[in-house]
Amino acid sequence: MNPDPAQGQTNKFKLKGVVVMTTAMLTFITFWKAAAIVLCDFGSSAFYAGGIAMKAIGPAFPWYILAIMIFAGPILLMYIEACSMFTRGGIFPVVRAGLGENAAKAATAAILFDFLLTGPISGISAGQYIVGFINSVLEYFNAGISLNGDGFSILFAIGVTIYFWQQNIKGIEDSSDKNARIIKFSVMICAVLVVWAIITLFIKDNVKLPPLTPHFTEVSLGWAADIPFLKYIGVFGVVMALGHSVLALSGIETLAQVFREIEYPKIQNLKKAALIIFVFALVFTGGLTFLAALLIPEDLMAGKYQDNLLAGLAMSLSGPTFLKLILQACVVAAGAVMLSGAVNTSVIGANGLMSRMAETGILTDWFRKIHPKHGTTYHMINMICMMQILVILFSRGNLYLIGQAYAFGVLWSFVFELSSIVVLRFKEREKKREFIMPLNFKFDHYLIPVGGILVVLVVVALALTNLITKQIATVTGISFAAFFFLIFNVSERMNAQKANDIFEEGHREKLNHIEADSLEKALANLEGSSRILVAMRDPENMYPLDTILKEMKDDDTDVIVLYVKPVEHWRIGKTGMARSVDENELFTNIILTAEKYGHHVFPIEINSNEVFYAISQTAIAAKVKEIVMGVSGSYGAHDQMERLVMAWGVLQNGQPHIPMTARILWEGREVSYKF
Repeated sequence: MNPDPAQGQTNKFKLKGVVVMTTAMLTFITFWKAAAIVLCDFGSSAFYAGGIAMKAIGPAFPWYILAIMIFAGPILLMYIEACSMFTRGGIFPVVRAGLGENAAKAATAAILFDFLLTGPISGISAGQYIVGFINSVLEYFNAGISLNGDGFSILFAIGVTIYFWQQNIKGIEDSSDKNARIIKFSVMICAVLVVWAIITLFIKDNVKLPPLTPHFTEVSLGWAADIPFLKYIGVFGVVMALGHSVLALSGIETLAQVFREIEYPKIQNLKKAALIIFVFALVFTGGLTFLAALLIPEDLMAGKYQDNLLAGLAMSLSGPTFLKLILQACVVAAGAVMLSGAVNTSVIGANGLMSRMAETGILTDWFRKIHPKHGTTYHMINMICMMQILVILFSRGNLYLIGQAYAFGVLWSFVFELSSIVVLRFKEREKKREFIMPLNFKFDHYLIPVGGILVVLVVVALALTNLITKQIATVTGISFAAFFFLIFNVSERMNAQKANDIFEEGHREKLNHIEADSLEKALANLEGSSRILVAMRDPENMYPLDTILKEMKDDDTDVIVLYVKPVEHWRIGKTGMARSVDENELFTNIILTAEKYGHHVFPIEINSNEVFYAISQTAIAAKVKEIVMGVSGSYGAHDQMERLVMAWGVLQNGQPHIPMTARILWEGREVSYKF
């Protein structure tokens, strides 16, 4: 197998061009950063959920907020199971697989309603905390004036929305590092608040636990006030109280969106992220809300601090007023950045959700129209942000009003998605799951998801109760969902041919093609201590890459994925130009495989008139320890290996010896050669 190289033969097989394929989704993050992204949305509800629940159910509200935070645990477990089946998860693919396309459209409309209210409620809440702090300072210095909370909050919320509107049009994406810093700062403030509050509890006399029995107003009873027999069903009051507290769960669905970006091992890291999210939410949202109910005087809690409860907790602690003002400033700073971040997340989330609908062919090209300068889907962003500003104006800064409607999107998105996860246990019982929701029993060939069914029953009960008790939420939520459901159906019919093409072709990843002058420049960004080159050609055969990523146990190995594109109009001897493949499909499948395992890969395309010389040249330039290929349909595995060794020998002629192993992999078999 040792070749007899001819002088100048390497020039005959020189590379014709080098293209590096890049996509933002190939940068994977730690479980801590993933948790931080979710918590910047999910955790922000701590700043307003308590006040809204208190207005609806009275002094018993902290018990029900705490119960909802405990219930977040089973919901997180359900999301982990969904992610174990769908790397690119989220509500649309899960519901479509479980309940069908119409249900998926309805679920998407519900969660879009959630996103469109997340921005306004977060921006207004941030404004309430800021104006509350300003008024506390003015009161401390006996200024004799105070700012109007609603007016300031409306202006602040509109300003924040416009700011992030512009940022998203420019395409400036949210940073996981920024989210991590926000959560670290919030954890420190939370720790100070908890410790100081516990000390205050020991100092204060006659601290009483809140009552367990909720007290409903005419507004919070809704249509239930006209149904007399419901008064005799005690459990209905508990479910209704939980329904008024469920908006504290908003943002938890971000976990499914961030899963594709979590690094290897994905499911284990997802579990760690979910645990961090659960503990943080339990302490930050549930714990601080409970402490606020214990320490803030009842008249102030229902008045001055209703819309900025955690600021009221800071000002109700024992100690000098000046120190409490400093703590309130820190609470307001943490709240402002978390809540403002939630405004941004709502725009990104809604845009991403609608983009996914457009990618499947449901929305027309008008929605996908790209900004001529920034390359963003600006029609979607414009529509989302304009609707959020309208919500802010029509609500007149009334947090309770938005909060009542907000729960509709949260609950009905849960109903559809969690029901789909249960249904998929029966529809796709053979599909591999690295994790399943606990509490199951086996019957015949089925694993009956008792735990999942119980979670779904609770969510359905909450959703149905809210339909009766929340008139505003029911009317606006159903109207909005029907409006978007109609848009989806009309748009899909207008886009029928394109939708059919997308269905037949499958998903295509949006890639950036960066041309490089040489292999050395193309490979300059590799940082790992070792490298593996995986040569790929067949979009339907990801087995070689799948095997390598499955075998990898460290993050210090760079995986270069190479596609050698045949040079057009080239023919030598009896060997014609190999058939070119669908590059976009190939690299899309490469990226999907990398996301599945949470490993970074470095996709590269080379134009060459001889595949084995191109592979060898790339391997030498990258100093790889291993070359991996799939078996060719044109050659046998041993013939492939011989051609590779000959090319390697020609290129290594007179050069320092580079130790390297070549492997050809196919289902259940392998041929290897050590150079």
